[in-house]
This record gives sequence, C-alpha cells and structure tokens, in this order.
Amino acid sequence: MLELPSSQNWVKHASPSSCVERIEAFFSAHAFDPHRHDTYAIGRTLAGVQSFSYRGASKHSHPGVTMVLHPDEVHDGHAGSESGFHYRMLYVPPALVQQVLKGAPLPFLKEGLSQDPRLAAVTNALLYTPDPKLDPLAEEDALYNLITVLAEVSGQRQTKTSQDFMAAARAREYIDDNLDRAITLDELAWCANRDKWSLSRDFRMYFGTSPHRYLTMRRLDRVKSQVYAGKTLIEASLDAGFFDQSHMTRHFKNAFGLSPSRWWRGLAQSGI
Repeated sequence: MLELPSSQNWVKHASPSSCVERIEAFFSAHAFDPHRHDTYAIGRTLAGVQSFSYRGASKHSHPGVTMVLHPDEVHDGHAGSESGFHYRMLYVPPALVQQVLKGAPLPFLKEGLSQDPRLAAVTNALLYTPDPKLDPLAEEDALYNLITVLAEVSGQRQTKTSQDFMAAARAREYIDDNLDRAITLDELAWCANRDKWSLSRDFRMYFGTSPHRYLTMRRLDRVKSQVYAGKTLIEASLDAGFFDQSHMTRHFKNAFGLSPSRWWRGLAQSGI
C-alpha cells in the first residue's frame, strides 16, 4: 500500500502484470491535479461520488458507472461528496488495443462515462477478480473481451477477417494436453502458428467459448473424475492445475451454481 499525505487517503497497486496496471484507491477530498496518461484509464467508482473535469465539462461517476478516459486526454479528480470516493482503475496501453483491433481507430467514448451493461460486465472481469494475481490466460481473455466490447460500444463497425479452424483446433489440443500447468495465449499462438488475438477470436467462433474458459472447464472435468476415483478435493484441485481448493471452488460454483461439497453430497444421496 502506498500511503498518501492525508492519513485518510490511500492507493493500492495490484500485483504486476505484463499487460495492464491495476490500482484501488480512496480519496477524502482533492485527489489529483490535471494530468494525462498515454493509456486508457478504465474503472469503476465503488462508493461515494468521483468528480473530475474531462473535455471541458464536469463529470460525476457513481457506483455502477464505467469510466473510460481516452489516452492523452487531460483530467483531474476530487470527491463529489463529503464521504470521499473509493474506486478501482486499470490502465490499458493503446498498443495493446491495436494488437486486437489491427489498425482500426482507437475506440472513443466522448462522455468518458458509460452505463452500458456490456461494458460493465467485461470491465468487472479485470477489476473484481478474487485472485490478487490474474492467471495470464484469464487476463488475456478478459482483455480481448474488454477491447472488442469497447469498440462495439463506441460504435465501431467490425471488419471482416479470415478465420483459421486448424489453428483453433491445434490450440484446443494443446490445452487438453497441458491442463495441469499454467498456459499463456502466447504459447497457444506459437503451437497454432497464429497471432494470439486472431487465435482468441477463432477459438470463440469454433468452440463457443474463450481459451481460458475452455481450460477451466476441462480442469473441472478432471476434478470430478478424480473425486469419483477416490481423491480428496484438495488432491483433485492441485492435480487438475488449480492453485488450491478455494481457487477450484470459485470456478466450480461459477460453472455449476453450487459448491463442490453440495455437488458430491447430492450424488451420494442419489446413489450415483
């Protein structure tokens, strides 16, 4: 935690990432003077009112609204209520955005604030992860979703691009063969002989889900089969490639709507 001059103000920096920077902060009154980033600043006010000047107008961010500040646009920040404001923000380099969009104009939301639920959902995946350090493949999946939705929300037309089924199939086979280890999108791109962002799009098109989601579901399949074979949840979680049992449990509940213990208790009661 980085303590600022006022004891009421603080900023926390998330674990370093090869792709983006993430912070969480609280300010009781004045936050920062006019400045500009060479990245997108995309975030969410968690509590209070976050006020700032942007493109010649006063803006007020409330909980539930997504902030999208364009690179090189001057802005400041201060509390818009007596209670201060608590927020999370991530900083996305335009060069990374261009890797996904491949030469299309940078998405631009002139108001700097959006209530679009699509943008809220993809931003949440990067701002509200329960894991202090994102899995590399999970982070890249989330970034692909964020950038493509940001382009859509800003009104950009999607350009037609070529698809490569065999590349997606090679990536899927590589995932199946490496469930017990961390996999990156760069690895998948190398084995598939395809640039990683095109591969990410192809994978979704041909297999109906993202590479990381596919990896997670196959790991959960392995957990279930190993528990059926007599292993404990802890053993099965680690063997399947999860960090620990709690990591597996979060993904299990997201996938099936109930905890692993309730799942197997129900199977035992049904006699399966």
